[in-house]
Amino acid sequence: MTEQHLSDFDFELPPELIAQYPLENRTASRLLHITKDVIEDGHFTDIENFLRPGDLLIANNTKVIKARLLGRKATGGNVEALIERVTGEFTAISMVRASKSPKPGTVLYFEADGREEPVTVTGRQGQFFELAFERPVLTVLEAFGRVPLPPYITHAAEKSDESRYQTVYARHPGAVAAPTAGLHFTQDLLDRLAKKGVDIEYVTLHVGAGTFQPVRVENLSEHEMHSEWFSMPENVAARINQAKAEGRRVISVGTTSLRTIESAADRPGHVVAGARDTRLFIMPGYQFRIIDALITNFHLPKSTLVMLVSALAGRERILEAYKHAVEEKYRFFSYGDACFIENAHIADKGSDS
Repeated sequence: MTEQHLSDFDFELPPELIAQYPLENRTASRLLHITKDVIEDGHFTDIENFLRPGDLLIANNTKVIKARLLGRKATGGNVEALIERVTGEFTAISMVRASKSPKPGTVLYFEADGREEPVTVTGRQGQFFELAFERPVLTVLEAFGRVPLPPYITHAAEKSDESRYQTVYARHPGAVAAPTAGLHFTQDLLDRLAKKGVDIEYVTLHVGAGTFQPVRVENLSEHEMHSEWFSMPENVAARINQAKAEGRRVISVGTTSLRTIESAADRPGHVVAGARDTRLFIMPGYQFRIIDALITNFHLPKSTLVMLVSALAGRERILEAYKHAVEEKYRFFSYGDACFIENAHIADKGSDS
């Protein structure tokens, strides 16, 4: 694979195009259709025209937890925690921001509505702190936590974010960031797609806070991808394998679903069921084993997600499409507009590479 550089994936983005709030209606966003031959403007409801009977649509049914906690140390200093992963009923690992890094044995007191919840720091895992809770972690987060909006959204989480920064099909708590391509779907739209003959199945990948960490190396071969937990159910694996065997398209709703599917692939056209961590880093040159198309939002300059979509459609094609989106004032990032990207390499090679 040719050496690739971080600067190869940069582009100009006016700050005013970063969506700060979702549109009133989930399906009201715009949709940019990107293929090897076409860059086409439309609306998200046009996805009904791009999807065909027999297509298999795979979405991520993870549920965003209220992962941001605010409080104090026993000494009175302010502390903020962003849960990265729930590791057990009473344990989690977390980023912790404080004037001094808390040592093992330190008790943190997280606050909400005049109440406090004690949580003990028990150790470190690299940049993360190990935390022990006195009550179930998810119970504490629901009562004391706040929705962990991305760093580029400048307002504090509001009540409306609790529902709008969540897909309508969210089922399994554990994500600290939403699988944002799914935010555009309503149950009515899903029902219409099913009626058309589009099969819809769900996998789970708990999105971690590492998804927002910048790439800090210029030579991308030196980048270490953050780890995320995923689950590929037996019945979904069987549906994917059947679709590929029958020559039907497998289409991912979002990059998290795509990484789950490709991480579960053991060979072209075939996935295996199971649950484990993945550090799969997809950039141009990656040989896709399963995915035929992707529904996704617009991503940050120089991010691993821009690299992923560049692997699917080609770097120059993505940068051309993003330049068009900026000129046409598309809304970017989590609460922004969407793309429908078709795998350019299928047309090139007539295979699933």
